[in-house]
Amino acid sequence: MAGMDTPSASFAQLVPGMVGMALVGSSVTVSRTLVDAPLFTSQAVRYVAATVILLLMARLAGARLLWPRGREWLWLAGIAITGLVLFNVAVVRGVGRAEPAVVAVAVACVPVVLGVVGPVLERRRPSRRVLCAAPVVMAGAVLVEGTGRTDAVGVAWAALALGCEAAFTLLAVPVLRRHSPWGVSVHAMWLAGALLAVLGATTEGPSAVRELSGSQWAAVGYLALMVTAVAFVLWYSTVRAAGAGRAGLLTGIAPLAAAVVGTVSGSGAPRPSVWLGIAVLIVGLVGGLRTRNVPGAPRLRAVWHDRGTRAAVFEDGRCAESPRRQVRHQ
Repeated sequence: MAGMDTPSASFAQLVPGMVGMALVGSSVTVSRTLVDAPLFTSQAVRYVAATVILLLMARLAGARLLWPRGREWLWLAGIAITGLVLFNVAVVRGVGRAEPAVVAVAVACVPVVLGVVGPVLERRRPSRRVLCAAPVVMAGAVLVEGTGRTDAVGVAWAALALGCEAAFTLLAVPVLRRHSPWGVSVHAMWLAGALLAVLGATTEGPSAVRELSGSQWAAVGYLALMVTAVAFVLWYSTVRAAGAGRAGLLTGIAPLAAAVVGTVSGSGAPRPSVWLGIAVLIVGLVGGLRTRNVPGAPRLRAVWHDRGTRAAVFEDGRCAESPRRQVRHQ
């Protein structure tokens, strides 16, 4: 394994993930419109629409989409089942047995999980800086979101939501290199859309789609375009560039965005505890995401693998090759 530092990520590499998490945070207010909508049917419409949108975007961007092969089907299906289908079920069922803050607090633990498990999947040791910053980001998110009452069933749903949210990122790590953020997003979306359509037809009936109101259709449209099609590609771009552990800290931006959108939409000014949480979150993000550079030394741009051999590529174009095997840098 490599040393304790993750691949260095410039601020530009982190921006897509920041924007993606801000969009996810903005979805909290929008999603309230869908509380009374048929769960599986509305989500099926969301992911099917997002698939079509993303296919058009990929075509315009000239992105090459590859058909999955072999074990890749398991990783992509895992993303669809856990990160998309089960996560939505866990959140909806969870808030039925617990206050929404309980589920939000569970999801706030994602940076800790990604900070430990993510680097392991990437065949690296966890970064000390990320491991120290992750609990700070989590604490800030808890202060922003608050706590709440629950029972044992509510705790179980919250724990499932945490696992599914972490799986959304971790299961993408093995397939991101070949399929790119575009490919992973497209395949996860159409698989989730198909699964949700089957669930909707069997549990809510084929006519459930006609129960959606105009405002609910607008909410589904926003979620499909901005929170799914756009946010997924932005998020996976940062995961591939910065690593799952480092990117995981950015999930703390979602509650910040939710608090801002809630304030703008008329929910009132944040409580003092929310302001404290925002400050703690910012400290954790700055501490975990900043890079330490040696004056005069070239900055690391990427670390990649070629059949088990690691090669570090610096910003000046120099490639530091493994002493065990020479790897050509092009």
